[in-house]
Amino acid sequence: MSETEPCPCGSGQAYARCCCPFVEGGEPAPTAEALMRSRYTAYARRQVPYLLASWHPSTRPARLELEEELRWQGLTVLATAKGGPADVDGIVEFEAVFAFQGHQQRLRERSRFVHEAGQWFYVEGVELPATSAKTGRNEPCPCGSGKKHKKCCLGKADPPAA
Repeated sequence: MSETEPCPCGSGQAYARCCCPFVEGGEPAPTAEALMRSRYTAYARRQVPYLLASWHPSTRPARLELEEELRWQGLTVLATAKGGPADVDGIVEFEAVFAFQGHQQRLRERSRFVHEAGQWFYVEGVELPATSAKTGRNEPCPCGSGKKHKKCCLGKADPPAA
């Protein structure tokens, strides 16, 4: 990725100034939301070592294998509770758009994080029903690119079957 390429997390910042210091630089994320965004970015960039390192040891899997065909296309943070620099825990609710086997899908999750020894960790997530509203062709793309949906992800993957 170039220095100015947008971060996959949809923050609107360049990857180099957004999630890169956490995913590739070893810096701890300052908030639960920052960790969640960096983990989304790590999934999008297939950075398994970071995903495992940022997972709390009490719930961390021994191995993590990512689906080759899965492509993350956008992230929207819906709500946060606590999760600030001085908090010991936090909740982040988000919705992520992805394509798998040619079909666009949505994942909505409420994730729990803990802050221990100066570092945030992902503990667990509860999957929630994804929003049912479909993105219109002329609406902004949910991936955060700034393009209309018809000029972006709508053309990249077929919508899920109804």
